[in-house]
Amino acid sequence: MENKKLKELSFIPLSLGMIQPIGWILKQLQIQANGLSGYLDEFWPPIKNSKWLGGETKHKSDDICDETVPYWLDGLVPLAYLLRNKSLINKVEKAMDYIIEHQQKDGWLGPGVNKTNNITGIFITNFDNRDIWPVFPLFKAMIQYYEVSNDERVINTMKKWCKKLDEYIDWNSLRSFNKFRWQDLLISLFWLFEKTGDDWILNLARRVDLHGYKWLKYFLNFPYKEKYVDQKKFCSGWALDRHVVNHAMAIKVPGIIHRLYPSLVNNDFAKNLIMTLDKYHGQATGIFSGDECLAGRMPSQGTELCAVVEYMYSLEVLIYIFGDPFYGDRLEKIAYNALPATFSPDMWTHQYIQQANQVICCETGDIRNPDNRVYTTNSPRANLFGLEPNFLCCTANMHQGWPKFITHSWMKTHDGGYAAVALAPTRVEDKIGNTNVKIELITDYPFCEELNFIVTTDQPIEFPFTFRVPKWAYKPTVEIDGKITNLNSGSYHSIKRLWSDTTQIKVKLPMNIITERRYNNSISLSRGPLIYSLKIEEEWKKILPLKEKINDEVSKKYLDSEIYPLTDWNYALDIDDKDLAKSIELKIKKINDMPFSPDGAPIEIKVKGRKIPEWKIDKNAAAAPPKSPISSNEPLDELTLIPYGSSNLRVTEFPVLRKS
Repeated sequence: MENKKLKELSFIPLSLGMIQPIGWILKQLQIQANGLSGYLDEFWPPIKNSKWLGGETKHKSDDICDETVPYWLDGLVPLAYLLRNKSLINKVEKAMDYIIEHQQKDGWLGPGVNKTNNITGIFITNFDNRDIWPVFPLFKAMIQYYEVSNDERVINTMKKWCKKLDEYIDWNSLRSFNKFRWQDLLISLFWLFEKTGDDWILNLARRVDLHGYKWLKYFLNFPYKEKYVDQKKFCSGWALDRHVVNHAMAIKVPGIIHRLYPSLVNNDFAKNLIMTLDKYHGQATGIFSGDECLAGRMPSQGTELCAVVEYMYSLEVLIYIFGDPFYGDRLEKIAYNALPATFSPDMWTHQYIQQANQVICCETGDIRNPDNRVYTTNSPRANLFGLEPNFLCCTANMHQGWPKFITHSWMKTHDGGYAAVALAPTRVEDKIGNTNVKIELITDYPFCEELNFIVTTDQPIEFPFTFRVPKWAYKPTVEIDGKITNLNSGSYHSIKRLWSDTTQIKVKLPMNIITERRYNNSISLSRGPLIYSLKIEEEWKKILPLKEKINDEVSKKYLDSEIYPLTDWNYALDIDDKDLAKSIELKIKKINDMPFSPDGAPIEIKVKGRKIPEWKIDKNAAAAPPKSPISSNEPLDELTLIPYGSSNLRVTEFPVLRKS
């Protein structure tokens, strides 16, 4: 007999609005709101003229549905309410009102007519020949909106759509993207079930799981252990079960299945899934390669922006389901490196693909020529900075990264306490009974080693306070009332006491510089959650739109940018990774308003290295790092490394010089 309840969460997520950004991360959200995220709907046709919002978009997917507006709302909703920005909140309310009020009689949400798209037939699923996938991110946006509005229309709208799906899924199984992304729908179905108690919603979740792609079976016998490209055919390597974003979303599947069938899959399976992707496709920043499809470990392959933000969200889900600090460590590694690196510092342009070794950003020529492509399937402009340098998805989906990271940085514990599961300057305000509680984390982390928690209550009250201690922390400590206690790295530390007035908690997370052996025995350097990359002087050049967009006024205004290196990049490090203190100098500066920029990087690492003349650009990308150790007769130069997220051009995986 099936369990009519879901497995209890390890942590309880806090509602949108209970956590507020402060310090440098507040400034980062303000930069985001003043960039593309805050203005896309005012000038970008896929949103401004979208049929989702009453417009007439000239887009090939109009006749079915598209994900652009749901993706945009999924990030805009938390951004608007975290900043308490009235202009953005008005945009959210206007969009939600229109979508809810224009729900069709049969429950359908969004644009769509009952006909098959002859151009992109693979994207059709049957809810009367309309694509249901875009509703999955829409539901996530609506849930966040409900948390700040308590608008009961949200629950009624979701139930009406689910009723129709409940009828449909009995006679036609999932296809295309929704077959591979069903787990994102189940997150919303779980929420709706727990809000309403309606058993049919949980039964629907089980049937969606039944018809969805069998990710658990797939990862038990993982088939793609290297980059795959058929050199005879353009895009022949593209497949839904190789697609990088589908994998980033699938990382949460073990947690989702665990809630439905606790004995079927556990936390170890989820961690092994991540380590499998690391082994065959992992990059230095904690993400895995995917220039559309899985592409191996070579550091010039790149990873799609959508995969970065979806991987972050999957980790956030796994944190509250399993509660393992492993996921918090990985989440911070991606958030503080891969996420900011894929935007320009002002967040007005972004890349579709970022590379760990990204020494040039320019068109790669005709990707249909197998001798002139580094990517598996992406277009020649995939790693340019622009409005939509490849597909539209990343332009619409990039907004969720920072806001959702903040909204999942704190969670509640089942014993009535609060847990800081991801470390960032934030503030939590809540009420326990009649007592007002405020917990602030004052810090420049990840650019510093100190965390200062301040717990304030308006009357004495006892509750536990928990924070994550990263695994990389070297001999971490906590100090309360002058008493210093040693902490265990890679764990949670809980403090249960009677809190009164204001209590300060000082946490020290010493950061050693750590090396990791990478592709061709190259080396990467990290300190705390930050990865470090060679600082390369750069020149930005605007280029004209592609021919088919020449008459598009938006494309003319927001031109793509190529970036060219002005300084040498092809260095091997003169470093002894067994005695780093001899060969590395650390320089820490005061943090400014734009730490994720080459000139604003608050930390520098000085190392020595020699040029490797034979290491060159190949196919308009850095060739694979020469196998280490390697010899060079070039002069010994001093090199500056900055945080990966502060770089636009970079080398992150370095060859190492042979010791004389």
